[in-house]
Amino acid sequence: MRGAVHHIDLTVRDPEVSRGFYDAVLGFMGYRLADAHARGFDWDLDGPEGGFCSIGVVRAEGTGAARAHDRYAPGLHHLAWTAASRADVDALHALLLEIGARVLDPPADYPQYGEGYYAVFFADPDGLKLEYVFRP
Repeated sequence: MRGAVHHIDLTVRDPEVSRGFYDAVLGFMGYRLADAHARGFDWDLDGPEGGFCSIGVVRAEGTGAARAHDRYAPGLHHLAWTAASRADVDALHALLLEIGARVLDPPADYPQYGEGYYAVFFADPDGLKLEYVFRP
C-alpha cells in the first residue's frame, strides 16, 4: 500500500538487553527475527497480500547514547501497532505482565482517541513508549 511504513529502526542502549523484550512482543504480533548484525537486530512481518514491515533495534551511538529516552524531546514520541481485536490487546497485556515489561496504561477504552479505541500502553527496556490498539 502506497505510504505504508516499510521499516523503522529504534535506537537502544543495548540491543542484547532489548532482544528478549522485542522477541516476545514482535513475535506475538507475527514478526520473525530476520537478521542479527553488529549493531542489533531486525524483525520482519510479511503481510498476507504482499505487505511488508521491518522493525530494527540498533545500538545508539553518539553523544546522547547513554541518556534515557525522552519522548517529549525531538524524535520518536511513541509507536503503535494495530491489534486484531480487544481480546488481542488483552492477550498482549498478559504477555507483557508475564515477561515483566513496564505497562504504562493497562488495557482500557480511550474514547478521546476515537470511538471503540481500546489499547494498552507499555515501555521497552529503554523507556520507548509503545502501544497496541484495536479500533473497530
